[in-house]
Formats: sequence, C-alpha cells, structure tokens
Amino acid sequence: MATDYDAPRKTEEDSPAESLEALQASRGAGAQTAVIDVDENDTAEGIDLPGADLSGEELTVIVVPEQSDEFTCSSCFLVRHRSQIALEKNGLKYCVECEG
Repeated sequence: MATDYDAPRKTEEDSPAESLEALQASRGAGAQTAVIDVDENDTAEGIDLPGADLSGEELTVIVVPEQSDEFTCSSCFLVRHRSQIALEKNGLKYCVECEG
C-alpha cells in the first residue's frame, strides 16, 4: 500500500482548539514581548572591531616550556611530538610535514 507523505497527519491529540484563531484568542489582547538576556560583562568595551587600534592593550599568556617528548621543527617552528621527527641534520630536527 502506498503512503501519501504530503497528506496532513491527524492524531487523536489534535483538537480543533489548536487552530491559529484559537491560539490567538487564548493569548488574549496582551502582546508578548521578547526578552533579551544581556550579560553584565557583555558591553561595547568587550567587542573588538576589525581594524581597531589595540596598541594600548596588554595580553597575558601562560607559556608552557617544551616537554621532554617534544621538539621544535627547524623549518616550520612548530612544537611537535618526537614521533614526528623525519630528519635530524646538524643538530636540527625537521618534522614529517616539512620533509614530506
């Protein structure tokens, strides 16, 4: 038997009271307004626009030193795991991506 998937579905839970007119009437004349959740920390000062002058700003970063199982590639200068060493030449180490 073929099923018409475009046909409206009716269930026992549907009732005539759920029509658009019934829903509008049940809400009454009071208009609902949208409530905007504004975070106190979310101000215009916290938004950086492209091209903004940030020369007076200070950046604090925690630098983690290179671990014993890591190396810095002499070509791309990325810190990588020792398993990615492809070439070691004159004390310089190169990663698989740079030598590949």
